[in-house]
Amino acid sequence: MKRFRTEVTFDERLLATYLLITVGGLIMIYSASSILAESRFGSHWHFFRQQLIWVVVSLLCIWVISRLDLKRWAVYSAPALLFTILLLSLVFLMPARNGSQRWLFIGPLTFQPSELFKFLMIYYLAFSLANPKRNLAKLKQLLLPYVPIIGLGLALILFEPDLGTAAVILLTALGMFFLAGARIYHLAVAVVPPVCVGVGLVAFVGYKQARIIDYLAALVEPLNGSYQIRQAALTFGSGGLFGTGLGDGRQKLFFLPYPHTDFILATIGEEIGFVGLLVFFGLLMYLLWRGCQIATHQPDRFGYLLAIGMTWSLLVNIIINIGVVTALLPCTGLALPFLSYGGSSLLMSSAAVGVLINLSRREVRC
Repeated sequence: MKRFRTEVTFDERLLATYLLITVGGLIMIYSASSILAESRFGSHWHFFRQQLIWVVVSLLCIWVISRLDLKRWAVYSAPALLFTILLLSLVFLMPARNGSQRWLFIGPLTFQPSELFKFLMIYYLAFSLANPKRNLAKLKQLLLPYVPIIGLGLALILFEPDLGTAAVILLTALGMFFLAGARIYHLAVAVVPPVCVGVGLVAFVGYKQARIIDYLAALVEPLNGSYQIRQAALTFGSGGLFGTGLGDGRQKLFFLPYPHTDFILATIGEEIGFVGLLVFFGLLMYLLWRGCQIATHQPDRFGYLLAIGMTWSLLVNIIINIGVVTALLPCTGLALPFLSYGGSSLLMSSAAVGVLINLSRREVRC
């Protein structure tokens, strides 16, 4: 019988798409932030240089993760998740920035533990839910041990406050539970308490109440919403089909807040237009589709849940950011994966891509 040589490969199309999106993000970050950087730091390259450093670190992260034995290291996911909860507690000892305490300051660098918590939660859930002894048809096995550990992390993130990341984590966990076989009724039972707490915080304590009021106004007419939403609507509207031209946007001239972070999508729409947005959307959707393809070709339950969890989390994050920028959702301060300025978001989104590349490795018959 003829013998075949085998070699290990990975999803090159996924990596190529990631690189295209990241390079496009770097270009748009420079275009959106150059004037602001010149005003604040005396160099229009400041934000670009910072993001470029994180791009290099993210590529190194992908390289390392793509070569790990993820199933072997998964046994440490629970202790790592508990350690991240400790990091989430430490942010309250740090100085506030823009009214929030989301960051750990490590010398000149800042890092959001909530992004790490999101990543490790997916890793932990994939490992735990893949256990054949885990019977999610029983409510008790759904509530314990998941609700205490995820609930504590969510509570700390909400108090930072970071509603956007909390929403991504909650929806990601629910999606993974559902795909692992949990009953919809049981998921509803688990979700009702935090939803009631959230409504109570808004109604009686005033948590994010102004943003909710602005959001309801923006649903009727975007120009009646908050200042950010009004400026985002004007930014989108001025772009048209092909945009004003790369680097020629006007809203970044101190009109649109955070044109290179939370609202970079509006900057993209203004400078390269609806056509440019379609190109970026197409690349993001293709990356997510490759993630789904990798998940469906996994040989075991752990690989499937890990791949689909990482992909689903990225999708939820993208949808929420688009919803905020288009006034369909309240402002949350959530970055757009791979495109927004921000090291924590880029690093952990890249780590998710590293996991997908790792899981895409297979034997190919030549």
